[in-house]
Amino acid sequence: MKILLAEDEVTIAVTLTDSLTDAGHQVVHVSDTDAALASLEADAPDLVLTDIRMPGKGGMAVLERSVALDPTRAVILITGYASVDQAVEAMSKGAAWYVQKPFRNDAVVDLVGRFGRSREIEAENRELKQRLQRLESIEGLVGASPAMQKVFDRLRTVAPTEATVLIEGESGTGKERVALALHRLSSRPDGPFIALSCAALPESLLEAELFGHEKGAFTDAHREKKGRVELAGGGTLFLDDIDDMPLTVQVKLLRVLQERTFERLGSERTQTVDMRVIAATKVPLREAVRGGTFREDLFYRINVVPLPLPPLRDRAGDVALLAQAMIERYFQPRTAGEAPPTIARTTLQLMERYPWPGNVRELENAIQRALALRGDGRELAREHLLPIDDRWRGATEVPETIAPLREVLREAEAEHLRRALELTGGHRTQSAELLGISRKVLWEKLKDHGIDVEE
Repeated sequence: MKILLAEDEVTIAVTLTDSLTDAGHQVVHVSDTDAALASLEADAPDLVLTDIRMPGKGGMAVLERSVALDPTRAVILITGYASVDQAVEAMSKGAAWYVQKPFRNDAVVDLVGRFGRSREIEAENRELKQRLQRLESIEGLVGASPAMQKVFDRLRTVAPTEATVLIEGESGTGKERVALALHRLSSRPDGPFIALSCAALPESLLEAELFGHEKGAFTDAHREKKGRVELAGGGTLFLDDIDDMPLTVQVKLLRVLQERTFERLGSERTQTVDMRVIAATKVPLREAVRGGTFREDLFYRINVVPLPLPPLRDRAGDVALLAQAMIERYFQPRTAGEAPPTIARTTLQLMERYPWPGNVRELENAIQRALALRGDGRELAREHLLPIDDRWRGATEVPETIAPLREVLREAEAEHLRRALELTGGHRTQSAELLGISRKVLWEKLKDHGIDVEE
């Protein structure tokens, strides 16, 4: 990050600048209020570290100006003991945190790192929202992956036509959403969209539901009823799970597709219907034809334009976009002004690698569950977004970060010093000789690490 450090004590400023620079940050140091205010305008820092007391109006003026320019930018106050109350008051005015003198530079570097990681998460979520806005919206369908772009291209091409479409895809891939998009982009968007799941009804009820019936056509037919075919007149009939349609019903559907005519059950009157037919299958229908469970002539009649939908595991990069869109769709604030929660980058990385056997439907359920069970935090919990049982062992923890090299080296040095003192029974001169350093350097390092020789 680019950090503005406003501090008039030279020793603190120089050592803290070195520590922040070693951690990979770019530091702009100023020593008075006017210079700090000018730097806010000219350098546009990502984070501000400012002493409360310094020449000029002091850190409170820097805080107020920073909040005015960018309310999302973190401002960390540096304060002496006497001004702690003032620092706490400043936090109510927009300061992110405060550190009290004297402080350890590495503690400040760690604090800055935490704010930096939060800033990265917020930036990633803003980018996701911007990507969603930039994507050409096709009736609520979301996807930037090459696989989904192919679907969108086919959808745009075939939607304005009257061609029968066969949507192919695993359960949960969004076949009905695509069918509805085809209808809304067709030449008959004002007509009805009538959907029927062929797997949801037994054979006897499916035929009556599809074609309708006259009063008294069978035992429970107490009144006449229009079927889905008749109701779809002037619009679109969507037959989901057509692979589960019984062969006896397939014969009658074939006639409807060929001649656009039908009869209600119990009626001898032939009716005509003007409708477009879209079918969906969760299994390859060619295999069903070879297995004898689906009529070959019906297959060729509905497979005019095949539209395969990819499973979510083959839609690289779409999980994050879909998750963001679903959060915005289902989020219900509990308090006024509450912002939608986010998902940590490491959790999103795991979600991208999870195979999602239930596809988009499973992801949608996970987002709704996480929103319902979310705590007071700003992030959705990983255990609500990913399975915790043995269904999936394909992911390992992806660390958000690793310890800075300077911390690892510091810990190793402290351990090495302790080991030398143990070998010499705490004798400083002998320990210094073992380590190849002077007694004075040894004393300074022991003091720096807080190592008590007597202990």
